Amino acid sequence: MGQFITFEGGEGAGKTTQIRLLQKHFQQLDVPCVATREPGDTALGDLIRKILLEVSVDAIAPLTELFLYLADRSHHVSQIIVPAISAGKIVLCDRFTDSTLAYQGYGRGIDLAWLRELNNAATSFIRPDLTFLLDCPIEVGLARVAERKYEAGTSREDRFERETVEFHEKVRAGFLALAREEPGRFCIIDAAKTVDESAADIREIVHRKLSHEPR
Repeated sequence: MGQFITFEGGEGAGKTTQIRLLQKHFQQLDVPCVATREPGDTALGDLIRKILLEVSVDAIAPLTELFLYLADRSHHVSQIIVPAISAGKIVLCDRFTDSTLAYQGYGRGIDLAWLRELNNAATSFIRPDLTFLLDCPIEVGLARVAERKYEAGTSREDRFERETVEFHEKVRAGFLALAREEPGRFCIIDAAKTVDESAADIREIVHRKLSHEPR
């Protein structure tokens, strides 16, 4: 069987970059690996992603937002994650169930116990073998997002980037609380470090925990 590794964190924490680097590392070792993300990465998921993150400034009710994420996750698990794991591949996933607890639970104030039940229903109880929490101060992450948009020549913000600093602080506190609850699964990465330093930390942990050190 394969392994399921998730990457969590707030806006601008560098999840996508670190997934890309770890995927490249596995490819160099000839380890079968799939990189994916939530929401998105299926035709249905791409439509849901546009609704949630990219379309207009219209408000979405918290429960509507939640059920859209869960619909994407259910489809994502059945179409990509489970088949890849069953084929013996390592799956690197940008966000999973912990993001729902952090954003919709700690951030929006929806009951955590209920969210856990919904996550279990949407995933058929699939859980990550290892979760990297890329953590950095909110101002650092949001500054990175702003810089990235400046370099891309756009000022358009997605739904979460338009949220208040207070909201982002609640989400960060939520992620850290989740990590304290499950220290065996979570590994906190200091995302304020350079990209290369964080990547080296992640590779060391992966080799130690999943025993993929080349022989």
